[in-house]
Order: sequence, then C-alpha cells, then structure tokens
Amino acid sequence: MVGLFFGSFNPIHIGHMALANYMLEFEGLNELWFVVSPHNPLKDKGTLLHHRHRLHMVNLAIGDNPKMKASDIEFNMPQPSYTVNTLAHLKEKYPKKKFALIMGSDNLETFHKWKNYEEILKRQTILVYPRPGYEGGELSKHPSVRITEAPIMEISSSFIRKAIADKKNIEYYLPPAVWKYIEEMHYYEV
Repeated sequence: MVGLFFGSFNPIHIGHMALANYMLEFEGLNELWFVVSPHNPLKDKGTLLHHRHRLHMVNLAIGDNPKMKASDIEFNMPQPSYTVNTLAHLKEKYPKKKFALIMGSDNLETFHKWKNYEEILKRQTILVYPRPGYEGGELSKHPSVRITEAPIMEISSSFIRKAIADKKNIEYYLPPAVWKYIEEMHYYEV
C-alpha cells in the first residue's frame, strides 16, 4: 500500500519526516508519497513559496530513500486542487496500486468540509496521526479511518517560517539539506 501524505510542505521539516518514517515502519505501508499541493483550498495562497521550490525541498529531505517519493501530480491539475480529484487521477495512472490517505486529527475534524469526502471514505483507508487538541471528531469512528499511535510532533511549517523571519537558528528542525537550501536561497527571511 502507498501512503499519500498531502501537504503544502512550506517548508518540509523533521516533524513531517518523522511521521513519514512512522507510517512506513509501523502502519504497513510499502511506500510513502509526499503529494506537494500547489494550493490548499482551505489555506491562504499568499504565504506559499512557489510549488517547484517546495517540491525541491521535499526531494532534498527524502534524499535517496527508496520508500519515499515526492509527487508533483497536482501541479498540472486544475487549481485549487481537491483530494478527491487527485485520488481519481492517481487510481487511473496507477491502477495496480492501493492508496491510503495520511492526515492529522485536526484535518479529520474538518474532513466533512472536503469536496466529496463521503466518496473518499468509501474508497480509501485513512491513517490519522494525533495533533494536540484534536480528537478527530465524529469521523474518527468510521470504518475507513485508522487512528495511529504516531508520535505527536508539535512542529509546524508556520513556526519554522516565523522563526526564520525572526532570525532564529532552527537548523535542527529541518533536514540538513533543506536547511542549507533555505539559507542559500534566503527563503522565509521577510
């Protein structure tokens, strides 16, 4: 089974990598794909680095790990991207692969706002990792939803961006190659 970890990854950080590692090692996934979203319809587009830069940082974070992949599948799809459309496209492109959706319990609580969420629940396993202050809501008991015991990672991309803008050294919050790239490119400094 391929785990699909959707996100802006603005930037990708050690929390994302630890969760990806957990899902691969403890939840029975063969592969994990980081699906870089050009624009999440529930987020402000103004704070995003260009999607090609974010994809590059995901590739830097993955390095040569054969079980992980950075996916740009949403880059050529209509914007904003909706998960239900991406899943249909992936199923068409990779008919032999079985996919599971990876999301935080915060996203599960708002999952009912997603386009055609009932269709996703019918067709996908959803692996949910805990987020502080979020239980997952009503859908946490749905048969397609599996609440995992992934470690709680209280690191966010918004925290990283603010820390960089405030001129804090946060090199240990990011994979080394990502930190080096952000420094070289002066991303998030303003």
